[in-house]
Amino acid sequence: MMTFTLSNGLSMPAVGIGTFMMSPAQAEQAVLDALACGYRMIDTA
Repeated sequence: MMTFTLSNGLSMPAVGIGTFMMSPAQAEQAVLDALACGYRMIDTA
């Protein structure tokens, strides 16, 4: 997975998933599927 190195030395995934405007059930399934596919940056705000 492609990452970016931040100024503090930590790395952040280049691709993430967001759950904006999803129902709770859709968001839960999207997060589970994303984690299974290797996503590690998930925005659920």
